[in-house]
Amino acid sequence: MSESYILVVDDEPDIRGLVQEILEDEGYGVAVAGTVEEAREQRRKRRFDLILLDIWMPDGDGISLLKEWIEAGGQPSPVIMMSGHGTVESAVEATRLGAYDFLEKPLSLAKLTLTVERALEADRLTRENIGLRRRSHNTVEPEGSSTAMQALRDQVNRIAQHDTWVLITGEAGVGKQMFARYLHVCSARAGRPFVEVPVGAMSADEAVVEIFGQEQGHRIRYGLLEQASGGTLFLDEVAQMDPHTQGRLLTALEGQRMTRVGGSDPIAVNVRVVAATQEDLRARVTAGQFREDLYYRLSVVPLHIPPLREHVDDIPELLEHYVHAFHQEEGLPQRHFSGGARARLARHPWPGNIRELRNLVQRLLILGNADEVDAAEVEAALAGIAPQPVGSREGLEINTQLPLREAREQFERDYLLRQLEQVDGHMTRLAERVGLERTHLYRKLRALGIEPKKSRD
Repeated sequence: MSESYILVVDDEPDIRGLVQEILEDEGYGVAVAGTVEEAREQRRKRRFDLILLDIWMPDGDGISLLKEWIEAGGQPSPVIMMSGHGTVESAVEATRLGAYDFLEKPLSLAKLTLTVERALEADRLTRENIGLRRRSHNTVEPEGSSTAMQALRDQVNRIAQHDTWVLITGEAGVGKQMFARYLHVCSARAGRPFVEVPVGAMSADEAVVEIFGQEQGHRIRYGLLEQASGGTLFLDEVAQMDPHTQGRLLTALEGQRMTRVGGSDPIAVNVRVVAATQEDLRARVTAGQFREDLYYRLSVVPLHIPPLREHVDDIPELLEHYVHAFHQEEGLPQRHFSGGARARLARHPWPGNIRELRNLVQRLLILGNADEVDAAEVEAALAGIAPQPVGSREGLEINTQLPLREAREQFERDYLLRQLEQVDGHMTRLAERVGLERTHLYRKLRALGIEPKKSRD
């Protein structure tokens, strides 16, 4: 499942064959091309995880080809340039265009395999870091020691051993994406991509292009299905998928073949499908809003995530986790929750589930000033009123009647003023505390009408 696919482009047959043999011995899948046109054709047939690209070829040069790929919509995988007649200018130009590295011929086979390994690892880490930023404080392994959470983790570990499709259900905010990621990392596909399809955020026309990709001459846009090759395709809020995309996706996944929009040749599909929904998918089938055949295909293995109110024993552990996470990632203070505060949170119905709890913790850390969060502060936060911190002039209130942009600006201004008080107006410490580069911080302060010196006075 973890095999990476590499394209070797070189006009010398002996070098092509040798590099192909070496890389296949290392466990990689390898395709080869001897000309610029053959390289275009190979890249059209499938998306590669890495490309080794020679500079000089009979019908063109690698630098121009890399530039063509970049200008046609970006090169989605790392490129390592190779040349026996390389110059400093060529290396600089390749690097400027985004090449990962530049290897001189005659090739050192040890350096070749090491560079390939490092390029693939760097690309994997880049994708993981993007995913981490999007997840916003979600962990890979779901937090909680309650009986319900332990049983869920055990269930996911059992499901992960089989390559079946999975349908995750649960209310908004329970952590469906987190469990999908956990399933992925526990599976044999863990070394390959986890690609999310934000179904609810796509129109019907957008969905087809985003999922299946597009061809326009030499311009190729790889869809999410190809990007997930060998890994997991996560269909978030799958109930919102339009009927046309449902049918096309089912055909592609069952036949393990797809064609890009504007393309004609079939492309192999190899993904595990994990779907999630907060809606009753069976009811949508009955109402004619969701394909019955796709429903039965998705729900081979159902996984239900309970709402937070059904495992409130996990709240203390979740509080500790998010306090630590916000302290590490945003420099927020490490406050602790009193017994009364925890008891009050245990009685809350949590309509927004774990997402609501996470947001509440962040708000309390930003707006509070004491080391301890007490029951009164929790009560005020749940009511939508920020508590009055020690030594402040007055309490803060969130005006929910304002438009989103004005409410956000009001919050950012109050937040930065409070942080300025915490660091006694020291701009370097403020930049570190809020996680902004100083130039951007000054620009943000000016935009919000805050003058640091006057604020300090």
